[in-house]
Amino acid sequence: MVPWSGVTCCLSAAALYLLGRSSGKDAEALKSVTRVNQLKDLAQLLEAANKVLPFVVTISGRVSSDTPINCEYSGLRGVIVEETAEQHFLKHNDAGSWIQDSALMLSMCKEVPWYLDDGTARVYVVGARGAAGLVLTVGSEVFEESGRSLVRGTLDYLQGLKMLGVKRIERVLPTGTPLTVVGEV
Repeated sequence: MVPWSGVTCCLSAAALYLLGRSSGKDAEALKSVTRVNQLKDLAQLLEAANKVLPFVVTISGRVSSDTPINCEYSGLRGVIVEETAEQHFLKHNDAGSWIQDSALMLSMCKEVPWYLDDGTARVYVVGARGAAGLVLTVGSEVFEESGRSLVRGTLDYLQGLKMLGVKRIERVLPTGTPLTVVGEV
């Protein structure tokens, strides 16, 4: 008889070991990244390192844009804005009870040209939406209850649905946010 719990434990340990090695390689790669203390020094570093490609640096500054987006619900000004809307409802299941569910109605993202500014210079940032670790701030989260008419309510009920409302979420990278970026120049 094969002790499956022992085999499973050994396979799990091997997977964790391999995962640890790969994240250790990422940490080693980050140690070799050049830290730019002032953005005005970046041009000089690029001239000196023009033969070394790709050239990865760490830069810091405040998020800025000449044409920021005005957020509809929160009133914030940002450079990346994600909006989602979900329809929430109760539906009748086979057992005869009501269960809550939702469906995504809208998911869109807007981005304008933006840069980091540290007071010495500007550096434009491209491709940030696909960056690992970029978490947008929840600017607004609103639940709008469904307007109920007798006819609409009856039709929904006959289909096994009770509309509750729409949840709208606005996520944003606000202007003025201090940000550190590790990326290729």
